[in-house]
Amino acid sequence: MQQGHIRANGIDFAFLEAGSGPLALLLHGYPDNAWTWEHQIPALADAGYRVVAPFLRGYPPSEVVAGGYHDRATLALDIAGLIKALNGDEPCCLVGQDWGAALSYGVLAAFPERVRRAVLMAVPHPAIIASSLTSPAQIHRAFHWWFFQLPNLPEQVVPADDFAFIDYLWNDWSPDHDDRAHIARVKTMLARPGAVAATLDYYRAALNPTRQDPALADLRARLDDPITVPTLALCGADDVRAGPMAAQADRFSGSYRFDVLPGCGHFLHRERPDEITRRILEWLKDA
Repeated sequence: MQQGHIRANGIDFAFLEAGSGPLALLLHGYPDNAWTWEHQIPALADAGYRVVAPFLRGYPPSEVVAGGYHDRATLALDIAGLIKALNGDEPCCLVGQDWGAALSYGVLAAFPERVRRAVLMAVPHPAIIASSLTSPAQIHRAFHWWFFQLPNLPEQVVPADDFAFIDYLWNDWSPDHDDRAHIARVKTMLARPGAVAATLDYYRAALNPTRQDPALADLRARLDDPITVPTLALCGADDVRAGPMAAQADRFSGSYRFDVLPGCGHFLHRERPDEITRRILEWLKDA
């Protein structure tokens, strides 16, 4: 894998890259980074794709924009801009997990011409998340969303005791999976100046309209349009998000399939890398 930089939507993005051919763009979540795809990148490259895994805005070595926006509309523009910068007017294949999936729903709705086929993992459509929050189990699963709304305290708690909070989330969401070497990379990244605050702001912008770019109101209105792009949704059976994801089919007007993987948690692409890679390749082959 090579590392590179490219400018899109006004900021500098770092990325991992391998292979040549049709573009496959792989988007990570929280608390994570582009290295999360280290098992999938070589396999997709060997299958004939140009694979690019960017570090999302606020995740070093991508640019941390002091006082910048991290709302869904801004993030959708980031990805649409990255596809344009990397691939011109050609659409790509899009794969996302966690926040990478959450923002991809908006990309698929607002910029369908940019994506041939998509694979989204472990996070329901944002509208389904909102409707699921009458469930105690879903509220418990999303405790960090509310905790991150507090001023200042999360910035102190997240890095405390060698980022013990990050260990807690990974262990809670994928309890039978030991990924300490990768988690150490994530901690090193979050220790970079501004990274903790920027990554927390994704959650703050999701629940607080004052943290959303007012100039993007028209785009924001399109983020929940019906999705026409052929999409495969995946979730681990041991991830409580599987329930809401099973109820999101009506958000898609194009080809759609949802599969649950038994014995698998939230970070399914790292728990079962070979199986997830196979499923991605099978879905993308018709692009």
